[in-house]
Amino acid sequence: MSLSVPLAGRTIVVTRPRAQAAPLAAAIAGAGGQPLIFPLLEISPAGDAEPLTHAASCLTDYALAIFISPNAVDYTLPVILAHGPWPAGVLTAAVGQGTVKALATYGVTNCVAPSERFDSETLLTLPALAAEKVSGRRVAIFRGDGGRELLADTLRERGALVDCITCYRRSGPAGGLMPLLDAWRERRLDALTVSSSEGLRYLFDLLDAEGRAFLQKTPIFVPHARIAENARALGLNNILLTGAADAGILAGLLAYNWSA
Repeated sequence: MSLSVPLAGRTIVVTRPRAQAAPLAAAIAGAGGQPLIFPLLEISPAGDAEPLTHAASCLTDYALAIFISPNAVDYTLPVILAHGPWPAGVLTAAVGQGTVKALATYGVTNCVAPSERFDSETLLTLPALAAEKVSGRRVAIFRGDGGRELLADTLRERGALVDCITCYRRSGPAGGLMPLLDAWRERRLDALTVSSSEGLRYLFDLLDAEGRAFLQKTPIFVPHARIAENARALGLNNILLTGAADAGILAGLLAYNWSA
């Protein structure tokens, strides 16, 4: 295999939501691989738009606005900016650097975010979210439906007045599993990249015994320890923990011993 195309001959599934799949797919293709885009989660607007519309109309009442994901940014910022520019007095925070970049595309900068290990636990360790900073102040958390409650619960314990605003909803993969099953049966599916515990659970629940056997044998590259833990809880053992974000996943794919 040429060092310039280390993923040559490898079909690698990209399971990010379709709107975020292209960069990783392009990186895999650039390394000689064949990306198969198969979103495990479909993203759509929240069923009830009123909470987001209301939050946008009174955003200046908040001291801090937290965005859980790039999807939260993409479904929230157009609504907020329709009311006017982002208010200078409202601090923004994000769980990961991808969300920071998404905010920047809308002109919202100076965002507080972890520099490593991108999760709610790490975000909560930052000084801007300490009790003395948030106690008695209003905080908005923009997120998808069914998100984890750790962030909101901890901020409330610290005295913050927290509103969780659902700005998008998630559902399982549309269109069936035949693209994956066909690739597995034809022995041309070499690995999956998975960036969501929820998405992996959707996939696992939809697969029959044959599909789960395929999944068990397939290397699964994940960028976060929590996803790895949840994968192992499903009985999956071929889990490769990578660095964060697309860059970390790609580095893990390039470092893997494919001939083993």
